Amino acid sequence: MSVPVPPPAVETFPAGVRPFAQRKHPKTICMFDVDGTLSLARQEASPAMFATLQKLREYTAVAFVGGSDLSKILEQVRSLNLFDYGFAENGLTAYKLEQPLASASFIKHVGEEEYKKLVNWILRYLSEVDVPIKRGTFIEFRNGMINVSPIGRNASIQERLDFQEFDNEHHIRADMVTRLEEEFLHLGLNFAIGGQISFDIFPKGWDKTYSLTHVEKDGYDTIHFFGDKTYKGGNDYEIFSDPRVIGHTVTSPEDTMRQLDELFEGLA
Repeated sequence: MSVPVPPPAVETFPAGVRPFAQRKHPKTICMFDVDGTLSLARQEASPAMFATLQKLREYTAVAFVGGSDLSKILEQVRSLNLFDYGFAENGLTAYKLEQPLASASFIKHVGEEEYKKLVNWILRYLSEVDVPIKRGTFIEFRNGMINVSPIGRNASIQERLDFQEFDNEHHIRADMVTRLEEEFLHLGLNFAIGGQISFDIFPKGWDKTYSLTHVEKDGYDTIHFFGDKTYKGGNDYEIFSDPRVIGHTVTSPEDTMRQLDELFEGLA
């Protein structure tokens, strides 16, 4: 199910970035959700956030861990070289110092026949669900999961905001997840609501805690995670509540920076 990729023989750091052993807390890593934590949903992080993360790399290792595929995350965080680790699709697509680590495949895990049944069920359900608008890309296949959006991922920023408000009142995503859990119990899947318009489907254990398998190999004894969807059912809940992790709930990118300033004296 996964193909091991050997790590680079020599750790190469961008110009001006300290090697891990020279940082103030060399055995500590800070891991960040993307949407609502490092940036607003599907928007680029602010210059202030990039400056904060650059300064943080003098203190600890720094990683992002998002549910989206890498190309979408890079629209928000610019480049892998601004982080020590990059975990897309919950860590199922992973990089350390811009070099690829082991990956895993959702479709190989569940099998083609079960995957088709899942997709067909979702399409039938979405054809009947009543939401104010429907755009395009209702199911997005990723390497380690699939992402489902009742209004479609091609929605504009304003349409996303409008749907989020509508969903908060009518529970479109939550109701669909409940039905899916009942229908596909035998596949051992997790369903996590994240962002404004969608939810992720992935095998149990392939939530954001999957990224910890990469981090643990490098011997970190303190792992901080910052996320906004840390409530039960949110896509940050599992890693936030993992006993290996010190979890921090944030309300916005500005709150992320504020908490970092409080946690690491002299960061600001």
